[in-house]
Amino acid sequence: MEDLKAGDCISDLPESIIETILTLLPIRDAVRTCILSSKWRYRWTTLPDLVFDDRCLSMYNDGKLEQHSFIKFVTRVLLLHQGPINKFQLATSFWQCYPDIDQWVLFLSRGDIKELILELGEGKWYKVPARLFNCNKLTQLELIRCELDPPPAFKGFSWLKGLSLHQVSIAPEAIESLISSCPLLERLLLSYFDSLSLNVRAANLKFLYLEGEFRDICLEHTPLLVTVSVAMYMTDDNTEYFEQSSSCSFIKFLGGVPHLERLTGQIDFTKYLSIGDYQGIRPITFSYLKVIELYEVSFEDTKEMLVVLRLITNSPHLKEIQISGSSNAAAITEAPNLDFWATIFPKDCTFRHLKVVKMTDMSGVPHEMEFIKFLLASSPVLEMMSIALSLYVRDRRLSMLIELLQFRRASAQAAIFFMQD
Repeated sequence: MEDLKAGDCISDLPESIIETILTLLPIRDAVRTCILSSKWRYRWTTLPDLVFDDRCLSMYNDGKLEQHSFIKFVTRVLLLHQGPINKFQLATSFWQCYPDIDQWVLFLSRGDIKELILELGEGKWYKVPARLFNCNKLTQLELIRCELDPPPAFKGFSWLKGLSLHQVSIAPEAIESLISSCPLLERLLLSYFDSLSLNVRAANLKFLYLEGEFRDICLEHTPLLVTVSVAMYMTDDNTEYFEQSSSCSFIKFLGGVPHLERLTGQIDFTKYLSIGDYQGIRPITFSYLKVIELYEVSFEDTKEMLVVLRLITNSPHLKEIQISGSSNAAAITEAPNLDFWATIFPKDCTFRHLKVVKMTDMSGVPHEMEFIKFLLASSPVLEMMSIALSLYVRDRRLSMLIELLQFRRASAQAAIFFMQD
C-alpha cells in the first residue's frame, strides 16, 4: 500500500487565520508556537500587540526566580521582535524590575508605539522615565500606580486620543498642561486623586471619568463632551474650602457641555453641584441629554433636590432617569419642609420623551414621595417606573404602596414595579 504523507495543515492555513490565532493567544503561548515547525519559528516575532501579565510567569516556588524569569522573557521577546509594535501592555507587581521597565520604555520610544499600558501593583511606585515623552505617535496611554513628571520641553502628544491615570502622582499644573497639550484627546479617565482643582481644556474630549477628592472641576472648554461619569468624595479636609466658596459649582461643571448626552454622578456629586449661589444665573438647557444617573442623593437636602430638578427640567429630550437615595434617609426623624414643593415645584413641566425611571434605595420619606409624584404626573409617554426599597425600611412598604396608588399618572401605559432592594 502506498504510504500517505500527512500534510502540515496548520502551516498551510491562510496568513490571516494564522495572525488571528497568534493574536488571540497569550504571549507566552504565542512564543511557544515556534516549536510547531520551521514555518512557525519566527511567526510570533511580528505580533503588533504585546501583553505581558501573570500568564507569562513560570511556575517557581521562589519569588526571585519567578521575577527573573519574567524579566528575561519580556526582554527576550522585545529583542527578537521584528516589525512595528503597536501596543505594549505590562501588568506586574514586581517592583524590583523597575530598572528593566526603564530599558523597555527606552526600546519602545525608538519605534512608533501607539498604545502603552503600565499597570504596576502594590508596593513602590514606578517613576516613568522621561523617554516616555518621546513616544510622539502614542494614541492611548494608561498608567496605574506611577509617578509622572513631564519635562519642561514637552509639547504634548499630538496623536493621543485616550488618557487614563489611576493612582498617578503628578503635579496639578502638570496634569492640566498635559490634557490641554493633546489636541486630539477624546477619552480622559482620572481616578484616585486627592484635593485636586482641575480645569479641563480639551476641545475634542467626548468621554470623561473622574473619581477622587476634587475641590473644583471646571469644564468650560469641552464643547464636544457627550458622556460624563463622576465619583466625588467630599472629605472633612475639604469641607471648610467648600463652605467658603461662593462660585456656583453647577455652572462651572455643567455650563460648558452643550452636547452632553449621558451624565452619571456618584457619592457626593449632587452635593458638590449644590455648592455656591445659583440665584440670578440664566438656566442652562441640555438639549442633547438623554440619560441621567445620580446615586446617593439626599432628598432631605433641598439644595440637592434643586440640583436634580434643574437637571431634569432643563433636559427636554430626557429618556431615562436613574436615582438612588441616601442610605441615611431612613434615620431622619425631623419634620420635612414641604413648602419647598409649593414654591419651587415646576408646575408647567412636561417630560415628553421620558420612558424609564428607576429609583433605588428608597426610604419613603416625604420628599422622595413628592418627587415620584411629580415624575408620574409630568411624564405622558412613561413606560416603566421601578422603585426599590432600602433594606432598612421594611415597615414602610405598605404605606408607600398605598400612597403610590393614589398618585395621578400622565401615562396610561406606565407600569410601576415596586420591590424590596
